[in-house]
Amino acid sequence: MKKIFAANWKLFKTPKETREFFTQFKEVSHKATGELVFFPSAISLEATSTSLAGTAIKWGAQNCYSQAQGAFTGENSAQVVKELGGSYVLIGHSERRKIFGETDAAIAEKVAFAQSLGLIPMLCIGETLEEREGLHTFRILETQLHLGLAKADKSKPVVVAYEPVWAIGTGKVATPEQVAETHTDVFGILKALGFETTPILYGGSVKPDNAAGLIQQPHVNGFLVGGASLEVKSFIDIASV
Repeated sequence: MKKIFAANWKLFKTPKETREFFTQFKEVSHKATGELVFFPSAISLEATSTSLAGTAIKWGAQNCYSQAQGAFTGENSAQVVKELGGSYVLIGHSERRKIFGETDAAIAEKVAFAQSLGLIPMLCIGETLEEREGLHTFRILETQLHLGLAKADKSKPVVVAYEPVWAIGTGKVATPEQVAETHTDVFGILKALGFETTPILYGGSVKPDNAAGLIQQPHVNGFLVGGASLEVKSFIDIASV
């Protein structure tokens, strides 16, 4: 299975900064050992599209609505992402769930709609520290996958990104043993649901100094990187493992 190295820029980088980043990044992108995917903020989507035109580097939106258009102020249209040349949509990130109150039912609608347009949904799942310490990790991830993929088309691609909420932006990283155990569990759940060929990415304070060890764990097919993806050198170092 091919490796995927995805960058979630969250609410960072202006269109100008986006263009400057890609001017530099394209010069070293050949070092990557897998597919590269960028998720810029919505306002920088067009800058990303024009910057990456003619390259093999993929990109997508950090979120989308479950309808193409309508009276939905502030939402992102997956149809526009597709028209601009995007390939992916990030769906169900823990920040969307926690800060913006997204439910598993809404996430399932988004996954299905993105697929219907030919986009690849990257479904994010993950447990809180309280849930892990309470030994509820498997149950939480199983529920998120069952509900999030409830309306997904098994014949169309989807990617899953496991991000322990307690490791996102905290500097804490799951140990290789924790990652191996959890990714093996996620693979088992996906197989039971009929999604056994789905790539599983790890996210949560991934950096150049821990990427090589994490990528060697079973069923780790790449990374979803936050802060370390904002700098050209750090992200290409991660994507070169």
